[in-house]
Amino acid sequence: MTAAVLSTRHPETAAILAVAEDGLSGFHERPFAVIAGRAGVPERTVVDRIRALLEAGVVRRVRQTLNTGSLAAGALVAWNVPNEALHEAFDILHRDDPFSGHVVIRSTDSALPGAAFRLWTTVKVPQGFSLARHVALLGSAIGAEAWRIMPARCLFALGVGHVRRRNLEPGSRANAPAAPQYPELTRLSSFEWEVLAALKEPLEPAELVSEPWRARADRLGLDYARFIETVRALEAKGLIARFSTFLEHVKALPTGERVTRYNALFHWAVEPGRELDAGGEVGRHHIITHAYWREAGPEFGNVNIMAVAHGTEKAALLAHKAAIDAHLAEAGIPVRYTTQFWGGRSEIKPSEILPAAYEAFCRQHGIDPATMREEP
Repeated sequence: MTAAVLSTRHPETAAILAVAEDGLSGFHERPFAVIAGRAGVPERTVVDRIRALLEAGVVRRVRQTLNTGSLAAGALVAWNVPNEALHEAFDILHRDDPFSGHVVIRSTDSALPGAAFRLWTTVKVPQGFSLARHVALLGSAIGAEAWRIMPARCLFALGVGHVRRRNLEPGSRANAPAAPQYPELTRLSSFEWEVLAALKEPLEPAELVSEPWRARADRLGLDYARFIETVRALEAKGLIARFSTFLEHVKALPTGERVTRYNALFHWAVEPGRELDAGGEVGRHHIITHAYWREAGPEFGNVNIMAVAHGTEKAALLAHKAAIDAHLAEAGIPVRYTTQFWGGRSEIKPSEILPAAYEAFCRQHGIDPATMREEP
């Protein structure tokens, strides 16, 4: 397949990715057929194109994503690490900790509250184990001087579709505020965990076929109809997010192009009691890929609303931020303080959420799993 076809700016490839990145909510037995129908191209073309993109490294992962906030305790963690140890700490968290997902080195445009906290990670710890204890373990491993754990009180937006966001005008937003979603852990049977574990693993190129889940059912030694029935039951519990293809956020693709250049973490401190209003108004803006209510504390100017946006131009992202600020003012939501942190070096992988995997991690590192359990 030619380099031109593998470019995310090729019209047919762009049409496929505009749907495939974050457009397929829920579970689909034939996800490529759904992408084909929405993109206006044949299913065979979608399968062949996504396989070629994955094999070329343009797409880094194809998988069924889960609503992990309902499956594992998670938080955004900001780390204060000495500058000389910053990149080594980054490597440790990305390479050695299966429970750290996004690992990003961030900077600010000036000496703002929290500017010393340059290393940011998302951390999820499987059910039954202590998030605080795991973070303390990581803090010791990387030599952190301080850290701030910020669980999501509420989620307003989550969907990383870079291709469809390329040409958005500042202020582009939905007709209504984003609905709040509250993380609440769902308990599963051992059988449900087995099915979920099979479902969530990234698809290999050879698995990109019209009905990709048949092979996963076979791997479990499970009748396909029962596999699908179980997945549908998990979906009914709100545990299935979307079927997604993932592009690199910042790094250059093998084609030489960059899907994005800048990753902005926007901060707002709003009046206590207005968090749901503010989060809904921020999350309705189409440029936003993630929006949360998190309590950042005095280290960060008591910020309580955070959102992420990506783009190829820094000025364009600041224009989007200004439009959101203006909209908050028009909506009658006073902002006490606001700023942005810029992403630099970054690595992203799915956080492991299986309880059995955490026990194995502990034993591998000579830790008694019982000492890492959450308090009853």
